[in-house]
Amino acid sequence: MTDRTFLPCRIAVLTVSDTRTSGDDRSGDTLVDRLTTAGHALADRAILPDERAEIADRLRAWCADPDIDVVISTGGTGLTGRDVTVEAHRDVYEKEIDAFGTVFTMVSWKKIGTSAIQSRACAGVAKGTYLFALPGSPSACRDAWDEILVHQLDLRHGPCNFVEIMPRLDEHLRRK
Repeated sequence: MTDRTFLPCRIAVLTVSDTRTSGDDRSGDTLVDRLTTAGHALADRAILPDERAEIADRLRAWCADPDIDVVISTGGTGLTGRDVTVEAHRDVYEKEIDAFGTVFTMVSWKKIGTSAIQSRACAGVAKGTYLFALPGSPSACRDAWDEILVHQLDLRHGPCNFVEIMPRLDEHLRRK
């Protein structure tokens, strides 16, 4: 699909952590660096604690913002008691992108072997906005971006990609 012109997405980045600050948010920095280098725009950025309701509220607010196309969160996708990002995402999703977690596991398997089983990375769509929940390590953010998102968020990628169907994500909400 090289005959298509690149269409930049407006992406918000959310770091979920009880301990990170803007000064030491390496995973968030990794995502911002990757998305801007690829030609996308950083629409917003935030750090929130591992609190399900706060995370879900921020995701809903960003989904309601017409200037945000994509939300990528990092952190809180593990198995510990404080890891609630996946549950918050699923509170917001209208549709889950089931294969995202599977593909992320395949990418992770190549690097960390059976430890990939501990990730609960997931993705979905709500109000015409894509939402991706990634693990909290810079390495996992690089892997998800470099192996999956850089391609799926590029209109030129074939045979298909997320950007080409973006205008139709909220067609069920429009008046017929």
